Amino acid sequence: MRRGLLPSGGVYITSRRSGTLATTEAMPKPKPKSKPATSGPISSMTGFARQEGGNGAVSWVWEVRSVNGRNLDVRCRLPIGYESLDALARAVAPKHCTRGNLQIALSVDRGTASMQLKVNRELLGQLLSILSELEKEVTAAPPRLDGLLGFRGVIETIDEQETAEELTARTTAMEADLVRALEALTVMRRSEGRRLEQTIADHLAQIGDLVEAAAKSDAARPEALRARLRTQVDELLALSPTLPEDRLAQEVAVLVAKSDVREELDRLRAHVAAARDLLSDGGAVGRRFDFLCQELNREANTLCSKSWDVALTRIGLDLKSAIDQLREQVQNIE
Repeated sequence: MRRGLLPSGGVYITSRRSGTLATTEAMPKPKPKSKPATSGPISSMTGFARQEGGNGAVSWVWEVRSVNGRNLDVRCRLPIGYESLDALARAVAPKHCTRGNLQIALSVDRGTASMQLKVNRELLGQLLSILSELEKEVTAAPPRLDGLLGFRGVIETIDEQETAEELTARTTAMEADLVRALEALTVMRRSEGRRLEQTIADHLAQIGDLVEAAAKSDAARPEALRARLRTQVDELLALSPTLPEDRLAQEVAVLVAKSDVREELDRLRAHVAAARDLLSDGGAVGRRFDFLCQELNREANTLCSKSWDVALTRIGLDLKSAIDQLREQVQNIE
């Protein structure tokens, strides 16, 4: 079944199986839904932040960068002995970012502090126990000792002169600096998001203007559509003067469905309005915006395929180009 609007405001319904054309009275427009509360500014998925810190002879630098990503993917690069901060980074990052490939790197300079390597025998014992249980099931060669020592957390670094209280204080300071780095990243992403918001608004305005230009074209005017339909029906009758009435109704229904672009224009207007609502709502709207771009492109393709007027076809091609430009910007939204 296919449904569309008639010039009188009624609705036509076309059955693909029978091709019959039926009309109904104009349906009342649904009441607009209440607008949701603003959930925050729009953010970009690209950004960089750097946070330096120090405690005594030890200094460190956190670097956090993010790029576009379908989901939130957190990757940490930490020096030996600081693997415990990995869990913290993965727990804190979702509070600041919902999408994007996030890379968190820590570099530590211990200055003149003397270091000593220590084996985490508890973790090493667990690995050896697991290997002994799987020894009968796995036929491959057992792992070498250097492979076990290279497992994250087996080798730890400690300061010979550092007390447990000093180590705890340093770790707490590092954790606080990581949070500051993520906060700075959020500020940069939101700043970039404000610039993207203006660019996207400009693209939506261009798309809206093209839709209205298409609506004013001859191919979208009801009287032009009726004249074209009358000409095509006359051609059908000239080819087959004895064409049955039900067959003529089927042919008319097919011609209406192939020529009337007002249904696509209505949906394009609705999608543009929904996109503008997303801009005003803010927050993490990237996924929904990407879906709207797909729907806009779908309607633009249908508009071009149904167009029988050169001017409307040109507008449809410009519309597709504007939608592609919009989608390129939307790909950067969180």
